[in-house]
Amino acid sequence: MPRDVRFSELKKVLLGFGYEGRRPSSGSSHWTFRKPGSPPITVPEGERLSVAYVKLVKAVIEREEGEL
Repeated sequence: MPRDVRFSELKKVLLGFGYEGRRPSSGSSHWTFRKPGSPPITVPEGERLSVAYVKLVKAVIEREEGEL
């Protein structure tokens, strides 16, 4: 499990799986990624992400791949 994943890399992965990303207009640093039929994923925009966010996206990808 990589511990130095950047937000930009995670964003590319989610967009590649059909999620649409949006930053709230309230000035928050968190992006919300949505895809019909899937729960939303909220991730902070930062240089490096914590392992918890990497695990969350990993679980989403595994679920998506299992549905193919």
